[in-house]
Amino acid sequence: MLVRVDKEADAIYLELSNEPIESSEEVSDGVILDYTADGHLVGIEILQASQKSHADALKHINVAA
Repeated sequence: MLVRVDKEADAIYLELSNEPIESSEEVSDGVILDYTADGHLVGIEILQASQKSHADALKHINVAA
């Protein structure tokens, strides 16, 4: 799993697989799930992430380079 944090966009993306994304579904306000053609979950995007967590939570995310 790969975690990408875009501080400028205030977004977090959890990449669960490197399979191609076929479709996306917004399951709640600013939470988007990405799926393969077979319906497997490959990613989770969280928009306005700082508003959806405690203020200090995002400071403690370790991101692989």
